Amino acid sequence: MNNYIDKLFFSLINEIKSKNANEIYFNMLTKFKMIPFTTQLSIQQFLNQFNYWGKIEIERDNYEMLWLKAKVFCEHIDEFVWLYKKLNDYKSKYILFSILNNFYNFDFENLKNSIECIFKHYFDLDLIDRLKDSVFVDVGAFVGDSTIDFVDSFQKDSYNKIYCYEISDKNIERMKENLKGYSNISIIKKAVSDKNEKLYFDENVESSANQISKAGAIAVDGVSLDEDIGERIDIVKMDIEGGERKALIGMKEHIKVDTPILLISVYHNNTDLFEIPKLILSYNEDYDLYIRYYGGCIFATEIVLIAIPKNRK
Repeated sequence: MNNYIDKLFFSLINEIKSKNANEIYFNMLTKFKMIPFTTQLSIQQFLNQFNYWGKIEIERDNYEMLWLKAKVFCEHIDEFVWLYKKLNDYKSKYILFSILNNFYNFDFENLKNSIECIFKHYFDLDLIDRLKDSVFVDVGAFVGDSTIDFVDSFQKDSYNKIYCYEISDKNIERMKENLKGYSNISIIKKAVSDKNEKLYFDENVESSANQISKAGAIAVDGVSLDEDIGERIDIVKMDIEGGERKALIGMKEHIKVDTPILLISVYHNNTDLFEIPKLILSYNEDYDLYIRYYGGCIFATEIVLIAIPKNRK
């Protein structure tokens, strides 16, 4: 252990390693019940809006989310250690500790300290300080907010072309209005996945959390980026409610050949935090890895993996 962040992280890891899944779950449940009841209810309400991490139903004594997290800790703790050692700065390492400690001990303070307060969501200028005539792909473009942040962060000469993928007609109409003052932007109503096929979804009330599946009320064309974009890709932002892994599989050749900057949400699944960086590095080892955190201080979401090509340095 070289410093206090290493000490924090490995002390937590060693504690978790000393317990079986039931003991880890009991620790998490005990810590959850120690927080104010109003906060428990707030976490319950938030979790149960989505089908990502498991439910909490306090009145029914159902703490599925805690049990699923405990199983991941028990079965994959060495994967978190692998990720920690791969991260390229101590800010990322501290963020990873804070996320895991939030899940395990319901620690709000360190998570609060991890929140990015300077740069726009995804676009950390300490890691990506310049772009010129790039091709930017916004996967899960919503209403164009990330595309606007991209242009604001790097200025209009930073890109030559922007592709915005979105599946909701309602969002696309708002995006067209929001982006009408920008040039060379293609808004594409397709679901980015691992292959070209018909996919489906049900419109989420929030309309920012639409999940693609094999069934649903609304049909949409699914595409892979390897098939859909023939030119070089320089930078990709991806936030598609748990579909990120399949979308990355579908852009394997772009990752291998282009080595684009990757800005990937890694919080929609209990194992994305380590499985997605492993997948990226299996395609192309020429990346430095970072994590940035854009969520709140109660329950860790809005976690972004930033993969930067080593040759940018």
